Amino acid sequence: MTKNNIFNISNRVDFEKVSIKIFQFQATHNLVYNSFINYLNVDVKKVKKLSQIPFLPIQFFKTHKIVSSKNEVTQTFLSSGTTGLQQSKHFVTDIDLYEQSFKKGFEKFYGNIENYTVLALLPSYLERKGSSLIYMVDSLIKDSKKLESGFYLHNLEELSKKLEILDKTNNKVLLIGVTYALLDLLDLHKFHLKNTIIMETGGMKGRRKEMIREELHQILCEGFGVNAIHSEYGMTELLSQAYSKGNGIFECPPWMKIIIRDTEDALTILPNGKSGGINVIDLANINSCSFIATQDLGKVYQNNTFEVLGRFDNSDIRGCNLMVF
Repeated sequence: MTKNNIFNISNRVDFEKVSIKIFQFQATHNLVYNSFINYLNVDVKKVKKLSQIPFLPIQFFKTHKIVSSKNEVTQTFLSSGTTGLQQSKHFVTDIDLYEQSFKKGFEKFYGNIENYTVLALLPSYLERKGSSLIYMVDSLIKDSKKLESGFYLHNLEELSKKLEILDKTNNKVLLIGVTYALLDLLDLHKFHLKNTIIMETGGMKGRRKEMIREELHQILCEGFGVNAIHSEYGMTELLSQAYSKGNGIFECPPWMKIIIRDTEDALTILPNGKSGGINVIDLANINSCSFIATQDLGKVYQNNTFEVLGRFDNSDIRGCNLMVF
């Protein structure tokens, strides 16, 4: 299996074919995934379609080393975590796969990064080590080749001025920020931006009260003077991202797919239009695990777009208490 097989996928048939090959590879070479599959009494040879593939609960990234490659681990990404809780660890043996994935994914939805000045307001991520989001955004900042591109920590006044200047000079700007920090910025200043994309990465990180998406996006739209709020859906355990250009409706790159599972029976896949737990197929995860049952709730629509509706209570995936084997 080569990187080209993953990033050259162009249709549903290609995706399913590559997925089954990666499943067979990981079922053999990933010791944790292999044990999980055996625990479920799944015969690997009989798995011929996506609906038959078992999805590994995402909590395993907190308790086990999830790798499918014998190559040396060159990068370890860590989740933000909460005090007293274990962090997820994503052991990466080929960082080039991650770079190809996020660069090709961004280009698919937004075009050439060199067309943008990238401003990043990600204080909670910058203040810790091992963030896959910081790795991605740092690379996009460098690839933009714009002197004005850069990170902002708590210097919100400086960011406000730069946003105003860049927007008025008809520069195409991407402001990517963690939700609470974008709201902090709006507490200081209100904007009327014409040439700026506001992209939120989600999460109050305990700094503010959680809000439903509609309320949050309305506040952000009014505060920045824009018509829509873009969003990025990614996580430590993935090497690919989905993007929303408004209304919280996300689209995946061709090598990523969302499948919805029953909240009471984790092994049952639901049809489009039904709400349930989000399972992710991320083929860029070939060296870890490409088939992950997340703690998010969502819904997939007929055109394969999807919506994130929330999280399982207490991050507890009911019907999938298979954490010990």
